[in-house]
Amino acid sequence: MNLLFLTFTFPLIGWLLLSFSRGKWSENLSALIGVGSVGLSALTTAFLIYQFNVNPPEGGVYTQVLWQWMSVDGFAPSFTLYLDGLSLTMLGVVTGVGFLIHLFASWYMRGEDGYSRFFSYTNLFITSMLFLVLGDNLLFLYFGWEGVGLCSYLLIGFYYSNRNNGNAALKAFIVTRIGDVFMAIGLFLLFQHLGTLNIQELMVLAPQKLVAGDTWLWWATLMLLGGAVGKSAQLPLQTWLADAMAGPTPVSALIHAATMVTAGVYLIARTHGLFLLTPEILELVGIVGAVTLVLAGFAALVQTDIKRILAYSTMSQIGYMFLALGVGAWDAAIFHLMTHAFFKALLFLASGAVIVACHHEQNIFKMGGLWKKLPLAYASFIVGGAALAALPFVTAGFYSKDEILWEAFASGHTGLLYAGLVGAFMTSLYTFRLIFIAFHGEAKTEAHAGHGISHWLPLGVLIVLSTFIGALISPPLAGVLPESFGHAGGEAKHSLELSSGLIAIAGIALAAVLFLGKRRFVSAVANSGPGKLLSAWWFAAWGFDWLYDKIFVQPYLLITRLLGNDPINSSIGLIPRLVRLGNSLMSRTETGNLRWYSASVAGGAVLLLALLLILN
Repeated sequence: MNLLFLTFTFPLIGWLLLSFSRGKWSENLSALIGVGSVGLSALTTAFLIYQFNVNPPEGGVYTQVLWQWMSVDGFAPSFTLYLDGLSLTMLGVVTGVGFLIHLFASWYMRGEDGYSRFFSYTNLFITSMLFLVLGDNLLFLYFGWEGVGLCSYLLIGFYYSNRNNGNAALKAFIVTRIGDVFMAIGLFLLFQHLGTLNIQELMVLAPQKLVAGDTWLWWATLMLLGGAVGKSAQLPLQTWLADAMAGPTPVSALIHAATMVTAGVYLIARTHGLFLLTPEILELVGIVGAVTLVLAGFAALVQTDIKRILAYSTMSQIGYMFLALGVGAWDAAIFHLMTHAFFKALLFLASGAVIVACHHEQNIFKMGGLWKKLPLAYASFIVGGAALAALPFVTAGFYSKDEILWEAFASGHTGLLYAGLVGAFMTSLYTFRLIFIAFHGEAKTEAHAGHGISHWLPLGVLIVLSTFIGALISPPLAGVLPESFGHAGGEAKHSLELSSGLIAIAGIALAAVLFLGKRRFVSAVANSGPGKLLSAWWFAAWGFDWLYDKIFVQPYLLITRLLGNDPINSSIGLIPRLVRLGNSLMSRTETGNLRWYSASVAGGAVLLLALLLILN
């Protein structure tokens, strides 16, 4: 276990080497360092998982103190790594899936400007995420949290010569910073009332010093939720995620599958003891997730960009995780986080293969007939899409999503259950809409399949993990998170599984009817008055961007224009203007005329004498 520090040391060294290479190294050397560093981290993680299972640490927890961070008036946080079942699960997801994404990126990014710069950013991204999941205190976690936000800005705006990409990066940075400010306020409140930011100490002290429903704790957990919804793109801070598709496709896979958007889920699960003391906020977590998953499903249904469809599906699936957290299904939320990392990474990487094969075309309506030309990408979409739609028994997504739905039912949250079932139907519908339009029908573009081990190996591994085989991996969460309601199920659970499975199949069948063939009925509905209105509304993701622009952006710009010549600026500017005026007047007296100078001296003397007489 003492090798734990190596998990982040390898990618940290990779970042340093690539950053100081200044882009002068060859692509092969940059890929070797960028991919190899994460690969070594993944191998170290695999060894730690083996050790954790064969020779578990005492109490199921291992801590490794690296060094003291600071010591200020009794506040002495350290850089300490904390490994238990939850952080071990996250460690495996981040390094394992992260390595596959890096390997694929070494193929995808070939020939791009900034090849080594790309891997320096992604290595730092992995390092920051490992700080986040391994930190034993909330300040260390927040350090990694901010590092992930910085890297997302750099990677989303990787193609910075395009102004729209820069705007998308700035939008992601600002929106997530709003959540980060909320989270920082939550940390201030926790430290003020409990005197520590060590996570395990908080779990012990909170029920001792604060009663359930305490006002200060209520506000603290609400602020933590604000941070979580910002980073995990849940309502009302979800607007950045779809625009984040401006970055390279491997970045989308990294942000959406293995790292950034799962951070909010991890935060709430890690601080579950605080949320259990504030049941109203915990209920709000579930409601936020349920509303987000339904709204994102409708938005995905009308998108035309292959990556934006997957982006809204990520928003929806994170909504399922929030729903699970809200009903106390902690283990189900983390289980779905893991399986989602498998099939969503697969879908994003496969979309990257399609985009490259189609000469960087991303509009699914300009593709068509790709299943013969791109058999591996097609198989990836079939398996990944089936897992996303939770096709019964054969996919990883079925087992994790069904566990969430059952826990919602067992805990008595029928409203959230119905939202989850609606989301399941919508997921099947928009997922197979994408597959049928892009891969079936008439071919509209030339496509050339990719080659090489760095192309097919990550897709092949993720295909296997997205099936029921991935669901056999059981996160070691016993004793780390509280037991949920629905461990026993019986006939009721089987009935719900059957119902959700039939709903998923019905969504696929409806997608086949609507989007295979000529699509005359869909076209007629889309061209009708109500159809155009709903399509435009959903295409704009329910108009949140427009609303925020009117409420926040435009008033802010108006204030900046009004304050462009504000009184304070004017009064401060008055001083140099007076000095310049005095200088101008005095300069005019320098005429070089002797008579003028003599008259000036005489006049000055007369004025001084007059003043003396008056004063006396």
